[in-house]
Amino acid sequence: MTVPADVLVVGASAGGLGVVEALRRHGHQGGLTVLGAERHPPYDRPPLSKQVLSGVWEGERAHLRSADQLAGLDADFVLGDRAVRFDAAAREVLTASGRTLRAEAVVLATGLTPARLPGQDGLAGVHVLRTLDDALALREHLLAGPRLVVVGEGVLGAEVAATARGMGLDVTLAGLGRAVLADQLGERIGGALTRLHADRGVRLRLGVAVRELTGSGGHVTGVRLASGELLPADAVVVAIGSRPATGWLAGSGLTVGDGVACDAGCRAAPGVYAVGDVASWHHEGLGRRLRLENRTNAVEQAQVVAANILGEDWAYTPVPYFWTDQYDVKLQAHGLPTAGAEVEVVEGDPEEGRFVALYREGGTVTGVLGWNMAKAARLHRRHVADAMTDAMTGSRPGAEAAAGGAVTVS
Repeated sequence: MTVPADVLVVGASAGGLGVVEALRRHGHQGGLTVLGAERHPPYDRPPLSKQVLSGVWEGERAHLRSADQLAGLDADFVLGDRAVRFDAAAREVLTASGRTLRAEAVVLATGLTPARLPGQDGLAGVHVLRTLDDALALREHLLAGPRLVVVGEGVLGAEVAATARGMGLDVTLAGLGRAVLADQLGERIGGALTRLHADRGVRLRLGVAVRELTGSGGHVTGVRLASGELLPADAVVVAIGSRPATGWLAGSGLTVGDGVACDAGCRAAPGVYAVGDVASWHHEGLGRRLRLENRTNAVEQAQVVAANILGEDWAYTPVPYFWTDQYDVKLQAHGLPTAGAEVEVVEGDPEEGRFVALYREGGTVTGVLGWNMAKAARLHRRHVADAMTDAMTGSRPGAEAAAGGAVTVS
C-alpha cells in the first residue's frame, strides 16, 4: 500500500486530533488538514457536564492541547466551517463557506448530534449539552435561575443533575426509564444510582414520558409530563440521546445507518476511514458491528486508524470502557454490561459504597462495573478480554497483536 501524501480529518474532535498526533508520531511527513465545525480547537467533552458546567474550570481549560502544541503538529486547522457534502470516490469535502478540500485519505470524525424535543428550539432556556458553547450557555442560565429540570435519565442527564445539585440548584430529573442508567447498567445498579440522586435531593420523575414544554414570553417555564404533572423550570436540559452526525454524507457513496459503516480496520471505503462516535465497525472479538459513544473509544480507535493509513492492517478490537462521575461516586465499566445480564457483586459491599460487579450472559462475563473501586475493576477486566481473545482466535492473522496495541485503558 502506498502511504497517502496528504490526509484530511473532518472533525476537530478528540478522535480527529488523536489521528493527527499518531500520524506525526509515526513519521508521516505529508500534509494534514483538520476541518472543524466549531470555532474552538479540539477540546475534551467529559468535563463539559462537570468541571466546566460547575465553573471549577474555565472553558479554555478543556482544550486538549495548547496553541504551541497544535502548531508543533504542522497541520492546517480550518475551524468554524462545517462540512456539508462529501464525495467518497473523489475524497472531496465541500464546506458551508464554499471551500472544497481534497486529500488522498479522509478521516470522518464528526461525532454526534443531540436529539431534541418537539418545540424546544423556539424557547429560550432549553438546552442540549454537546459542545463547549452549550456548556457555557447552560451555566449562564443556571446561575440566573434556581429551578432546573433534566429530561433524560442516562449518563449525561445524571451527570448534569449531579453537577447542578452541587451548585445548589433545585433539580428534577425526568425520564422514561424506571431507574437512572437502568437501560445501560440494569435495574440493580440503576436502582443504586437512583437512590444516590434521591439522597442528594434530586426530585425524580421516572417511568413517565414528557408531553410538552411550557413557556411564557418565549422562555421556558416548565415541563409537562404525560401524567399531567407540570414541573416548573427556569432552565431545562434535554438529554434524551444523540444520533451520529451523518446527514452531510447523504449521496456520498458511503454506507450510512447507525453511523458510518466500516470494516474491522475502520475503513469505510478506499482511502476513507471513520473514528469515534460516528464510526460503526465490525468488532472481531464480539463478532458483530459496534458503535461506541465515549472519549476512551475515540482515542483508542484513532491509533488504529492512523496505523492503517500508514499501511498497517490492524483490526480494532478494544475492550469497551466508559466512566461517569456523579457526586462522590466514580463508576467504571469495562466490556458491555447490559440490562438483561445476571449481575454478581464479587468484591466490596454496596452498603459501604465500594464494590465490583460482574455481568454474565450465558455463563460468560460480558461486563465489569466498579463503584468507587477502579483498580479492582481493572483487574477483573481480564474476564472480558479473555472471552474476546477466545472468540478472535484464528479469525485473522495478527488480530491479537493489533488488539493489544490499540487498547490503552487507564
